[in-house]
Amino acid sequence: MKHKLLIQAGCLSLGLLAGQVMAAVPADQAARLGADLTPVGAEKAGNADGSIPAWTGGLTASAGAADAGGFLPDPYASDKPLFTITAQNAEQYKARLTPGQLAMFKRFPDTYRIPVYPSHRSVSLPADVLAAAKQNATQTSLAEGGNGLEHFKLSIPFPIPQNGLEAIWNHVTRYRGKTMERTTAQMNPQTNGDYTISYMKEDFAFPFGLSDYDPAKMDNILYYFRQEILSPPRRAGSVMLVLETINQVKEPRMAWMYNAGQRRVRRAPQVGYDSPGAEGMRTYDDFDMFNGAPDRYDWKLVGKQELYIPYNSFKLDSPTAKYADIVKPGHLNPDYTRYELHRVWHVVATLKEGQRHVYSKRDLYIDEDSWQIAEADAYDGHGSLWRVAEGHARPFYDQQFTWLTAETHYDVISGRYTVSGLRNEEKHSYSFDQRTSSNDFTPSALRATGIR
Repeated sequence: MKHKLLIQAGCLSLGLLAGQVMAAVPADQAARLGADLTPVGAEKAGNADGSIPAWTGGLTASAGAADAGGFLPDPYASDKPLFTITAQNAEQYKARLTPGQLAMFKRFPDTYRIPVYPSHRSVSLPADVLAAAKQNATQTSLAEGGNGLEHFKLSIPFPIPQNGLEAIWNHVTRYRGKTMERTTAQMNPQTNGDYTISYMKEDFAFPFGLSDYDPAKMDNILYYFRQEILSPPRRAGSVMLVLETINQVKEPRMAWMYNAGQRRVRRAPQVGYDSPGAEGMRTYDDFDMFNGAPDRYDWKLVGKQELYIPYNSFKLDSPTAKYADIVKPGHLNPDYTRYELHRVWHVVATLKEGQRHVYSKRDLYIDEDSWQIAEADAYDGHGSLWRVAEGHARPFYDQQFTWLTAETHYDVISGRYTVSGLRNEEKHSYSFDQRTSSNDFTPSALRATGIR
């Protein structure tokens, strides 16, 4: 009997220990959310010299009215650059630049610039998202192996992250509205600047934004994503469908492709990890700066840094700008970019022993206010810096969230890059709150989309 009790006591101790390991943060830590921390875990105060202001709630939904095409006015249009970083003066600013940015100055010393503007903490989120983040702080835990979430609600599972894996899950699950439809342009310029435009129609929906939302049936779906190629003609009509899951241990990502030439729908297990996309200029898990399962890497949370990152990129999203003015040889035209000083979480992903990926290491820099990755450096199998990604984000303040207006992936070895998400010359910007149901995100609907 004594031996049995000792075993039971030992099992109880192990169970409590496991619970402590898997739990998020205690209630006294969560109480900081909305106090000295913002509701999603950023430092509410500004920095020591005032160059980063305090967060006071971000832009309100009434900060400006969208035009007929859905483009929002720039609330900071009157701002002028404080200074511009170039290859000639980059050394004096290197403490606030990433290795990737410094590499871009070396690769393009005559043309790459970082115009630095006054910092504005413009991020705002709906009340239910803020409430969910605080609830998640004490309830959400990582699934076995960290490849999924348990007891997760709505968005931002770990507003006070304890490790790199929790921080990356905040990026993956960040709030981006309920449903969205957009037509965007992607370019993959040659070193001389020549490019062909690929147009894509994309539909994105969180389950809670669907007309037939059923928590019991959709409890493990993070979001639905459908992408239809509109041009060039050789690729037009191809469609991809992705059902991203929350707990990928229980149910991994599901993906299908409709091939217009074969007129067939097939499962697409290759849609993920390091499968090449954008004419080989990035990987599938590069899209959105990082997406998908994190299981092939060990994730280390290095800590906070103050960096010059793309921010409030309204000028890059302007309907008055032309693609030919923005897309230049080597990199985007700096006349259309905007950088600000902000605090970021630095996360390092190192490829696990025995796992395969073209990137041996990734350095990710995540904006503390939005949990949007702003900068990402990727290293090849030999440990050399290979690709530098920049996420040019801006607030969709009428919808109360922040998302990318463009993302770029630069190959600092070849001098080529890809840019996606541009919509300056399109008739409409994003369309939100589209009436859609889960039936629109099925393999059968995929074929119908491709042949209509």
